[in-house]
Amino acid sequence: MENKLVIGIDATNIRGGGGATHLIELLANLDPEKLNIKKVVLWTGASTSSLIMNKDWLVKVNPKMLNMGLFFRTIWQIIFLSKSATSFKCDVIYVPGGSFFGSFKPVVSMSQNLLPFEASEYKRFGISKTTLRLVMLRFSQSQTFKKSSGVIFLTEYARKVVENITGELSSTIIIPHGVSSKFYKKPKLQLNFNSRSESNPIKVLYVSIINQYKHQWNVVDAIAALRKKYNYPIELSLVGPSFPSAKKKLDLQIDLNDPNHDWINYIGPVDHSGLADYYFDADIGVFASSCENLPIILLEKMAAGLPIASSNKGPMPDVLGDSGVYFDPEKSDEIASSILNLITSHDLRDSLSSKSFAKSKSYKWDNCSHDTFNFLCNVAKGNKAILLENEELLK
Repeated sequence: MENKLVIGIDATNIRGGGGATHLIELLANLDPEKLNIKKVVLWTGASTSSLIMNKDWLVKVNPKMLNMGLFFRTIWQIIFLSKSATSFKCDVIYVPGGSFFGSFKPVVSMSQNLLPFEASEYKRFGISKTTLRLVMLRFSQSQTFKKSSGVIFLTEYARKVVENITGELSSTIIIPHGVSSKFYKKPKLQLNFNSRSESNPIKVLYVSIINQYKHQWNVVDAIAALRKKYNYPIELSLVGPSFPSAKKKLDLQIDLNDPNHDWINYIGPVDHSGLADYYFDADIGVFASSCENLPIILLEKMAAGLPIASSNKGPMPDVLGDSGVYFDPEKSDEIASSILNLITSHDLRDSLSSKSFAKSKSYKWDNCSHDTFNFLCNVAKGNKAILLENEELLK
């Protein structure tokens, strides 16, 4: 019988957010017996480790340095990770964070953050530490992808953008993330909004970090225009943490259009487990980002049965397809027009929400987990075959 494999996962720099969600779901949906996996070794900090269920086949390694800042985590990865992987007899290391500085081979990396590879997007941050960090990520991830025995992309769009910088990579695969079952809700029956009032407003929801490429201020301007021109009783809720300079930009727009916060609600950060309630309470979902790899928030809105007005940038048209209305996120008049189309036609809302709900069902975490570990196993087996062949040649 074929020897069972040991898979290592370098999660040294995964601290939360979408990266942690991906890691949690990846391991929760793994059946190691099906793929002939003996064990999985996970290197991560204590906070991330605590989020992941204990399994008989899962070894969590939590060195003290991984609970410290980025500098110390990187130093640990450079000096100690490869030695640790060798001591555990790992057959492959998976790097979902995208940057790897160790000497271990083979490595499979994943592209989750597309911002470092789209200069027009990271230039929005001007001359700043953020821009410098993104430029450094562009370099480190490019080098990692080139040296990797395999690279996982979330969308075809992301693969094209990255390979435009790195050149064609040797072994790549598209494996999209999934959507948690807690976000699924059959689309509600869409009625006209004629009876809506300020006490029972049309609820528009935009979930995402307040950041330079998310364009929340343009959404505010668009809805202000609809309220002023058509007197629609629209309420906008913005959910998500904030990047300081972008929050200032948003605050200026809110002060200009709704200084008393009569119809704009900035909710702030919400735990991922609590997002479903916001989706289920909304009438229309908006997604105005201009840079994404695979927008999980868009998938969640689709699963929640919301009619969606979306940015026409990045992979959004590929993900949403013909089940949404689109706009240029930098043009508030286009955003307003898209939302207006949804407000004025309950038939359109009904059709689009049904389509997007159906499309969301193709994004499953169990598929993501199986396809990811299957790819890792194939890379590991291929590397073993090469080593055996080299040994034969040396005899």
